[in-house]
Amino acid sequence: MSEFKHEYHDGVIIALTGGTINHNRIIRNLIYWLMNLCNNQTYEVFSSDLRVWIPEHKRGVYPDVMVITGDAIFNENRQDEIVNPCLIFEVLSPSTSSYDRGDKFLYYRSISYLKEYILVDQVNYFIEHYTKTENNQWLLQEYQDINDMIKLNSIDIDLKISDIYENISITK
Repeated sequence: MSEFKHEYHDGVIIALTGGTINHNRIIRNLIYWLMNLCNNQTYEVFSSDLRVWIPEHKRGVYPDVMVITGDAIFNENRQDEIVNPCLIFEVLSPSTSSYDRGDKFLYYRSISYLKEYILVDQVNYFIEHYTKTENNQWLLQEYQDINDMIKLNSIDIDLKISDIYENISITK
């Protein structure tokens, strides 16, 4: 067992860095609210300790938060790597925002189960919500108002922006 978390990128092992307090608080808030709102439904919420395998790109990555519908589908019967997230959240960091918006989103788009991808800025009240259409196109909706609600169609719930940013210090 490794002391650090690593991602697998087509034969190359990449070490991951830790997150800030805001990063961790946002993840905690997302997990708390998603679990409460998804209670008694067929959805399950996971933190960044469970890896997603992306076969088309030979990548094993750790989303900050993800949701699956129904049972987990494991990669080659591994218990630490799934292939069927329907919703993924990434909390943006200065060191990862380009990757999360670019290559990582490209990899995620190849996951047939994925219906929504949400990027949460930890420095500003700013959320990018990508939704896959029936034609496999991705539509973007941006949120900057703390009083807005996000409609998560993949799991049929509404999530308040203020709940995502609860106890987060935003300095301008």
